[in-house]
Amino acid sequence: MAINFNRAEFIRSAVGKSGFIRDGRPQITFAGRSNVGKSSVINRLLGRKNFARVGATPGKTSQINYFLIDERLYFTDLPGYGYAKVSQAERDRWGALMESYFAEQGLIAAGVLIVDARHKPTADDVTMCSWFKSTGCPLIVAANKLDKLKKSEIEPNLARIRETLELDEGTALIPFSAEKGIGKTELLAAISRTCE
Repeated sequence: MAINFNRAEFIRSAVGKSGFIRDGRPQITFAGRSNVGKSSVINRLLGRKNFARVGATPGKTSQINYFLIDERLYFTDLPGYGYAKVSQAERDRWGALMESYFAEQGLIAAGVLIVDARHKPTADDVTMCSWFKSTGCPLIVAANKLDKLKKSEIEPNLARIRETLELDEGTALIPFSAEKGIGKTELLAAISRTCE
């Protein structure tokens, strides 16, 4: 039965291990740099305007947000990373939260890593990608901001992303635009496949 991605509700924010949800439903975990448009991607997938808060200040989401989709799975929104104006203490807290989340077996059903289609993935993107790979769960990479590229730039940029993140052929790399909705159908299909 198809998942109704428009049926979504915010459940809670976890600031530490005790807040993680462990009810057996698959968790599709979203990660990305602070200004890559992660909230906008989630909002686009769910057909909502301001559902996942779009922060005016990058790096504001310092907890893990859980959204229950169709009462069947969670979209788990990780705090954005790589934002320079965050204090060292905040960065350490972020690191500890991520480590405990990734270390716990069985939480992540699939990872969605959002990168900027215009640029080579950063060192932080590469690190996050290898964290996802280490869980052994399916990984989907969404290259957001596709609408900002010229047609001639798309293929070379996608090839550079695949190479930098060392993605194997079986890993989905989906050109995406939260702005225009490009790639929405493909990304939802890839997510649905991981939940079958």
